[in-house]
Amino acid sequence: MEKQRVIVYIDGFNFYYGLKDSGWKKYYWLDIVKLFEKFIRPNQELIEVKYFSARPTDTEKAQRQNDFFQANKENSKFRLILGKYLKKEIKCFRCGNIIHTYEEKESDVRIATQIVSDALNDKCDISIVVSADSDMIPAIELTLEAKHRVFVYFPPSQYSSNLATITGNQPILMKRYESRFKQSLLPDTVHLQQVDYDIEIPAKWKQYQNE
Repeated sequence: MEKQRVIVYIDGFNFYYGLKDSGWKKYYWLDIVKLFEKFIRPNQELIEVKYFSARPTDTEKAQRQNDFFQANKENSKFRLILGKYLKKEIKCFRCGNIIHTYEEKESDVRIATQIVSDALNDKCDISIVVSADSDMIPAIELTLEAKHRVFVYFPPSQYSSNLATITGNQPILMKRYESRFKQSLLPDTVHLQQVDYDIEIPAKWKQYQNE
């Protein structure tokens, strides 16, 4: 009997802040494919993990994120899909001051289109959506209409009551599976085969592990 093909779609922004808000910064240096393989059942096969994110403007943050991406890209099942950060101005209603901030753009649209496209093109049998962003609902509804199975996984400290009920399946609360995060950390040194180069866990992230 053929195994059911599974593709995981990760809202990287939602996932990162879930770890941060949970006090789980020690799990930033994570082997993403290894983690989700621990959720795959014997009658299933993990085909691909699609990780949607955007590069921050802060140089140090961007370097840490890039090291994380490069380490995970050593696994052929990991696919990185980038949106962008756009500068945004917010005016304070009380004082009139202009506050400059950044907003991630395009990722939710990219996730939605990938979920629907993969389902309609028979790229997988099961879609796992890792997000608590209710903007995912229209894409999930279309996928379900195509008689495709969808499961929602909530990152730690993230939850949406609307998303929790949309698929008809019980959502997975990843906060309950800390042992799987512990077992899925990348080694401190990752060798990049293609460029014959070693990258190290960012010092700040290593400090989180030692706290």
